[in-house]
Amino acid sequence: MAVEPDRDMDAHVRRLWRHRGATLPTPRRGPRQQLDLDEILRAGIAIADAEGLAAVSTRVVAARFGKTGMALYPYVGTKENLLALMQDHASAMPAWEDPVTGLTDGLHAWAVALFEVYLAHPWLTERPWSQATQGPNEQDWLERLLRILHRWDVPPGARPSVVTMLYATVRATAGTAAAYQRMNQQGIAEWRGQAEATMTQIPDLRQRYPLSTGLEPVTPHWQDNPRVALTNSVQLLASALGRTAG
Repeated sequence: MAVEPDRDMDAHVRRLWRHRGATLPTPRRGPRQQLDLDEILRAGIAIADAEGLAAVSTRVVAARFGKTGMALYPYVGTKENLLALMQDHASAMPAWEDPVTGLTDGLHAWAVALFEVYLAHPWLTERPWSQATQGPNEQDWLERLLRILHRWDVPPGARPSVVTMLYATVRATAGTAAAYQRMNQQGIAEWRGQAEATMTQIPDLRQRYPLSTGLEPVTPHWQDNPRVALTNSVQLLASALGRTAG
């Protein structure tokens, strides 16, 4: 009974690594494949980008090609397999040169590049870390970050925590930036209206919470706050690492 799940997993891994030396699985019976896996994934990504991750299903993606949901199974496997393949495909790393000017610039270049990928595909931040694809594109990001840390002599014992902090910060700031972009004028007005109503109904709010109500924004333009906060966070982390290395 354990043979079939193992075979399914092997097929999924071969799909993930199809552009890095693995061969795509082919049906053992039935008609020859008529669809291209990359085209299927691009269709799924386009749906997720436009309508959110909840809108993606094998049935909806297959309909883009005039097929049924079951007809998609030989190409992608289960729905979860489809989402994982989309996740890794959308995570392809853009090209950039690692700065040679120091750890701060190296980490900032990496963080901003990943931020832009998440901003282009906000649903990526909705996928929990427990569902990492273990695919080549996601592996590229981790390897690139660890190379930066190695190049600038960040202690090996500190690297796992640095990885966690950077990924968490990029995901959080990109998710917030994407949410800000989706806010329309009505949403902005409602947010401001609630803030004003809170001050009216709780007149001693500033006295109750002097530190949080007195917190200065990182930039006057609230929609830019996530990106600026990311830059500042990278600088703080690199500064702390510099003291550790010293």
